[in-house]
Amino acid sequence: MKTSFYQSLFVGLCLLFTVSAKASLNGDYTHLDPDHIVPKKLLAEALDYYDHNLNKINNQRIMGIIDFKQHNSKKRFYIIDMESGRVETYLAAHGKNSDPKHTGYATKFSNTPDSLMTSLGFYMTAETYTGKNGYSLRLDGLSTTNSNARDRAIVIHGADYVTPGTLIGRSSGCPAVEQRYHADLIDRLKGGALLYAGLGLFKRQKISKKA
Repeated sequence: MKTSFYQSLFVGLCLLFTVSAKASLNGDYTHLDPDHIVPKKLLAEALDYYDHNLNKINNQRIMGIIDFKQHNSKKRFYIIDMESGRVETYLAAHGKNSDPKHTGYATKFSNTPDSLMTSLGFYMTAETYTGKNGYSLRLDGLSTTNSNARDRAIVIHGADYVTPGTLIGRSSGCPAVEQRYHADLIDRLKGGALLYAGLGLFKRQKISKKA
């Protein structure tokens, strides 16, 4: 009985935050995500930051949200077109030590160099470069939880271990994406777009054992 009460209270508080965040927005974002694909909590948090920091966001056409609460076999990287409202979804890896048993769920997060963990928080996309992982996009952390992103070389890049299936590979902390999409994603996100890596309210998902 107590468990049910506290679960209901938690959900209620999260919904209250979502409503409050929407109420405090200066812009009209009702056209975004018409099919309700993006987790509401994360979208509300991202829009609140976006709306109150527009003067610092150079690329206002695109916004990215990654829900690291979801299993890594799910398309949990949401690309939102801020003009049309359209949402696209992609796979995204998390850090090796965020999921030490390789279950597909990230349970630990860190901003510490060499931790091989994912960092949560708000990021600003920066410049592109070509390195050991090919065409890549640098990220600057805007939160205390990801302020070392550039020094840690946390970037968006393509990876062969990110492929559709029941379990994708893990990175050194980067939100690596599928090779077939990485160049297009990077070109759209580069130059100062907002990226939010957070934790949604999804329940633990059942993953099919079939290939």
